Amino acid sequence: MEFCEKCGGMLTIKNNKAVCTSCGHKAKKKPKIKVAEKVKQKESISVIQEKDSSTHPIIDIKCTKCKNKKAFFWTMQTRASDESETKFYKCTKCNHTWRVYK
Repeated sequence: MEFCEKCGGMLTIKNNKAVCTSCGHKAKKKPKIKVAEKVKQKESISVIQEKDSSTHPIIDIKCTKCKNKKAFFWTMQTRASDESETKFYKCTKCNHTWRVYK
């Protein structure tokens, strides 16, 4: 983007000439627009292994298998879109997974 030398307004191109949108001043030569970007360092992407950690929230609910009182949960749409979603639970102790329909 180029700016007017007189008033600082933005220049636009009309009939292959640069003209100020504020004061109407005509620039002597057409502005050259240069775009450049330098990337100094590559960004690294972290990968989470499912075995290593879980990103699901932990809630207080009784496991149906070992009676532990903590479990992870997540929800999924397993039926038609006009029906409610299914909530899945996974015990933090025995890794037993169960679901609850609403």
